[in-house]
Amino acid sequence: MSKSNYLENAILNLIFRAVAIANIADNAAGSPLTNLYWALHTADPGEAATQDASEATYGSYARVAVARTVGGMTAASSGSTSPAANVVFPAATTPALPTVVSITFASIGVAISGATNILYKGPVTPNINVSAGVQPILTTASTITAD
Repeated sequence: MSKSNYLENAILNLIFRAVAIANIADNAAGSPLTNLYWALHTADPGEAATQDASEATYGSYARVAVARTVGGMTAASSGSTSPAANVVFPAATTPALPTVVSITFASIGVAISGATNILYKGPVTPNINVSAGVQPILTTASTITAD
């Protein structure tokens, strides 16, 4: 049995926008997360890996916080949601050309750093080749899909 379109959208809205699912789930934990953290990867981190698996290591790289609010992500529709604004990562300070770090996947997790759980992950298309001076950006066209 699969989830209904209603439930797919409701789960995405709960996770990414902290919007309760009436009579089923809410965001009233003692200390609910206020942000989720987007990371870049040089390979597929896999289904069972943590967010530091194949995580980018270019100079000045850091995960980016996106607020779990109605302003951080768009309302889920047709089983998908997107960031309300571009997710802008720090500009690289290394490596120097001709060396590049090829970003092929992105993930969303629960902490600013470390071996934390991945909630969602997917390919970055087209790949982003990073070298000194390049600032990776995941645009508002980036989608997270429940299916």
